[in-house]
Amino acid sequence: MLALKKIAFTVTSAALLSTFVVSPASAVDKDASANRPKPPAGMSRVGGELLGRTGTQVKLGVGAPVLPKDLTGRSWIVADAENGEVLAAHNPHWRLPPASTLKMLFADTVMPGLQPKTQTYTVQEKDLADLGEGSSLVGVKEHLSYTVHDLWLGVFLRSGNDAVHVLSSMYGGIPKTVADMQAHAEELQALDTKVVSPDGYDAPDQVSSAYDLTLFARSGLQKADFREYCSTAEADFPGAKKKNGKRETFKIQNTNRLLTGADGVDPYKGIAGVKNGYTTHAGNTFTGVAERNGKVLLVTVMNPSSKEPHAVYKEAAGLLDWGFAASGKVTPVGELVPPRSASTGTGTGKGPAAAREEDKGRNGPSHDTEAVAADGGGGGGVGIALGIAGGVLALLAGGVFLVNRRWPLPDLVRRLPRR
Repeated sequence: MLALKKIAFTVTSAALLSTFVVSPASAVDKDASANRPKPPAGMSRVGGELLGRTGTQVKLGVGAPVLPKDLTGRSWIVADAENGEVLAAHNPHWRLPPASTLKMLFADTVMPGLQPKTQTYTVQEKDLADLGEGSSLVGVKEHLSYTVHDLWLGVFLRSGNDAVHVLSSMYGGIPKTVADMQAHAEELQALDTKVVSPDGYDAPDQVSSAYDLTLFARSGLQKADFREYCSTAEADFPGAKKKNGKRETFKIQNTNRLLTGADGVDPYKGIAGVKNGYTTHAGNTFTGVAERNGKVLLVTVMNPSSKEPHAVYKEAAGLLDWGFAASGKVTPVGELVPPRSASTGTGTGKGPAAAREEDKGRNGPSHDTEAVAADGGGGGGVGIALGIAGGVLALLAGGVFLVNRRWPLPDLVRRLPRR
């Protein structure tokens, strides 16, 4: 009888727990420390009201594992890539410097306009004139020619700002690229994002959020080329010309250590991209996608405070592990909204203008500078097809924004280095 009472108490407690939003002390205490910037009190509610609250949001059900200990990311999110359910989040709408994870938006915006990928371009000096000091480079040189395919490998594997600037020149120039990236962000309802530079290099007022970066990844992963580049672990890149006129090549390796297992980081089982970044202002940022047993999850972590080496990867891996174990055992705390053009059948049903006005009324301007100052500156469904035409998402069938269930296939898609 006593055992039955204990079981009943356990089940009742778990049921009650599932109706509350839980804030693990480990995550909250880290952000509440005196020397850590605080998230703004009013953040965007795009994707759900809970996502606009500060601290950790999660609704644990019966049998759900607790979140990993010692999560120090300033902002993070774990979501189902296919149905868009947000399983857990921590300050997901905090507008923070994105570093090179912004290259996901760059690729998602520009890639459709630079086809075929076999076309070549001879680099001019002006293409590389405005690279930020200390930029990550793949090694693009003036007066040499590269294919679009080469340059995208340089963007995704080496996070090459030089490759970004050359592709921007091919696309119509930096101002056009930035304007189109901003427009595409609004099409995706990524309203925390303000684009200043296409490569993610620190710039005044350039911000995004864990929520928006996850939207960029989800949208980009609809494209086969995007999936190929972000999942490539190692490739050959064109170098200088030899005396016989032929080009040398050199190896480049992806800087996503969960993909390659470099520098002592364990490769993550089922990982298939997406993008990492780092600047002194943004700290480490990372968005990843992984698949296990038919479940596809997205995770984004921004600026962990842990001094442990490669903390951003370890925290992302821990959140992915938790997400796979918790799937089906938690109540979603929000959703990844569909693009504006697909929002008639699911999500908020609101375009960027309406959502921005709502945010403005509740939380102040859409692209405020508060977050920058605080940082020290600066539904289920099948049969879905999304097409890309002129760089604008066009809904071809259905009303739900889903990731194709046939990807990622880690054994087929990943280009692993030979050992």
